[in-house]
Amino acid sequence: MDYRLRLKAVREDRDLTQAQIGAVLQKSQQGYNHIEAGRAELKIDDLKRLCEFYNLSADYLIGLTDDININKKRTEHF
Repeated sequence: MDYRLRLKAVREDRDLTQAQIGAVLQKSQQGYNHIEAGRAELKIDDLKRLCEFYNLSADYLIGLTDDININKKRTEHF
């Protein structure tokens, strides 16, 4: 799945607006819309913020896995 579709799906599943997620990322609604629409790339710092906000792994958010239950933090193995 394209990461933009995943970002939109997660946002909508949690009944959040683009303006609300834009605020999390310190962007305007339009700035966040550009990410979901493919007119702007998702920056690593923004990905990190979204992972923390949603409590999801980056692998899930960018579509490398469909397993939503992967632990965000894997430090328990160290």
